[in-house]
Amino acid sequence: MAATSLVLTCFFSIFLLTHRVNSESLQEKQALLTFLQQIPHENRLQWNESDSACNWVGVECSSDRTSVHSLRLPGTGLVGQIPSGSLGKLSQLRVLSLRSNRLSGQIPPDFSNLTHLRSLYLQNNEFSGEFPASVTQLTGLVRLDISSNNLTGPIPFSVNNLTQLTGLFLGNNRFSGNLPSITVDLTDFNVSVNNLNGSIPTSLSKFPAASFAGNVNLCGGPLKPCKSFFVSPSPSPSSPDAPLSGKKSKLSTAAIIAIAVAGAVVGLLVLALLLFLCLRKRRRGKEGGTKAAETTATTRSVPSVPPAGGASSSKEVTGTSSGMGGETERNKLVFTEGGVFSFDLEDLLRASAEVLGKGSVGTSYKAVLEEGTTVVVKRLKDVAASKKEFESQMEVVGKIKHPNVFPLRAYYYSKDEKLLVFDFMPNGSLSALLHGSRGSGRTPLDWDNRMRIAITAARGLAHLHVSAKLVHGNIKASNILLHPNQDTCVSDYGLNQLFSNSSPPNRLAGYHAPEVLETRKVTFKSDVYSFGVLLLELLTGKSPNQASLGEEGIDLPRWVLSVVREEWTAEVFDVELMRYHNIEEEMVQLLQIAMACVSTVPDQRPVMQEVLRMIEDVNRSETTDEGLRQSSDDPSKGSEGQTPPGESRTPPRSVTP
Repeated sequence: MAATSLVLTCFFSIFLLTHRVNSESLQEKQALLTFLQQIPHENRLQWNESDSACNWVGVECSSDRTSVHSLRLPGTGLVGQIPSGSLGKLSQLRVLSLRSNRLSGQIPPDFSNLTHLRSLYLQNNEFSGEFPASVTQLTGLVRLDISSNNLTGPIPFSVNNLTQLTGLFLGNNRFSGNLPSITVDLTDFNVSVNNLNGSIPTSLSKFPAASFAGNVNLCGGPLKPCKSFFVSPSPSPSSPDAPLSGKKSKLSTAAIIAIAVAGAVVGLLVLALLLFLCLRKRRRGKEGGTKAAETTATTRSVPSVPPAGGASSSKEVTGTSSGMGGETERNKLVFTEGGVFSFDLEDLLRASAEVLGKGSVGTSYKAVLEEGTTVVVKRLKDVAASKKEFESQMEVVGKIKHPNVFPLRAYYYSKDEKLLVFDFMPNGSLSALLHGSRGSGRTPLDWDNRMRIAITAARGLAHLHVSAKLVHGNIKASNILLHPNQDTCVSDYGLNQLFSNSSPPNRLAGYHAPEVLETRKVTFKSDVYSFGVLLLELLTGKSPNQASLGEEGIDLPRWVLSVVREEWTAEVFDVELMRYHNIEEEMVQLLQIAMACVSTVPDQRPVMQEVLRMIEDVNRSETTDEGLRQSSDDPSKGSEGQTPPGESRTPPRSVTP
């Protein structure tokens, strides 16, 4: 009897517990369904009503599955206004990410119910209205990003209610008025590209100028000093305090006569000198005019010769400049086929420029022309090729057209200057994206985007090898440039022939194949090796230019091989990738491809088109019905226990992040 009672008691307890779980999660499940049913979205969010909400794409529950702790739906095609009475009922929510959608209207007032929220990411939407008052009531917030929306009005002083806040991102909106004095202990702050005015409060002056850029009426540290409304008047000459007034009254009549005579003598001497110079200039002008006429006639007699075949593939813009020896030479800015620029060399030389970076082949400048065009000018150094060799190689490079190959737009050769002109890529390079600002202010580079970078870079390099029959010769992360959708294009290709083969291959430091050290020549096989190092860089997050990796002087391929031999393969991969589930097999497959590329024996390396095929096979093998990848760590913590600005889920491949 006692045993029977015990069994019944246990059964009843389990029943109550199950009923409690269901009853506690039912309201939140209905709130999520209300949100999904009332807002247009892409079909990837196929939430099954008969299944637990904790199993839905983008939803993460507490360990006992009684409440929703995070909702991450970045870049999932959500459109329109967030319905009232939906997300505001998720009272236990810790992380909410709806970034990179097309949500509009005001941020709902019932967001004030999300009192446990720590991270709110609503950037890159179309929200409007003033700064949401409901958000200022979420006193547990650590990260708040509502940048890149259409929010207006002032930034309220009540932001100081968010005493736990460490990151506040309000840029690219239409906020106006003065900046309030924000006294919470922020580590990241940005209000750039708004309509703010007045002076920057002392509490915010510790942040860099970039945090305030794009507000033309803001002033004070770290921007330009604020101007005073009051200008100190200059002393009046008639004032009794004028410094010379006493001395003037003491001048005698003789002194005044002496000054007048001296002034007259000096004036006559100056007049005589001016007459002499005018006569001399007129005489030289007649002689120079005769020589200029002869030079003009000679210049006009030189015809523009089109290339063989009759079709002109480039155009020349001609100017003149003085060489170091005082000689005048014709300068030719040669535009490649397909170039649509309308500037000439003089326009380029007059453009305002800033240094983008100094590399092994030269220095790159961002040049903004007077007519508004922005280009990149690469100023080459240590070019050993003759003018004929230079122009011949540029003719080859200029004909290459492929979506994943950075096109050369124009080039210029003179005795003292060798210039290349390209489009400006505002998204920068893979090197900056992968290694820049690792820490609490960084958005991790997720796995899907790393695969996209690997595939598109491989396509560009394979095109150079197969279609253009051209060795790249300088593959490295800083030469992989990014489009906004994370597609890439390879740059700085085909320049190796312009430099002396006798010089050390320092321009391939960290990426060069072993045989290049001996032969001083780059080949298709050495390109494959360098690309393999690039893949290892994507997988490990480590720069191959580091002096050592665990051991003095060890390079990236040998470091990876030593770790894999010790069966610590998981230690190879970038810690930022450890937050994603279900990608381990793909990472290992890409690692195997990379290790094949960095074989020390050139003949054992695959050709580039085979490398591309293998990477595409890995990409095709990915499971596409899993939706968003799930994070394996605490969503409120980034690598090394730091709070990330972004969330730890990967958007679907079909959606641009």
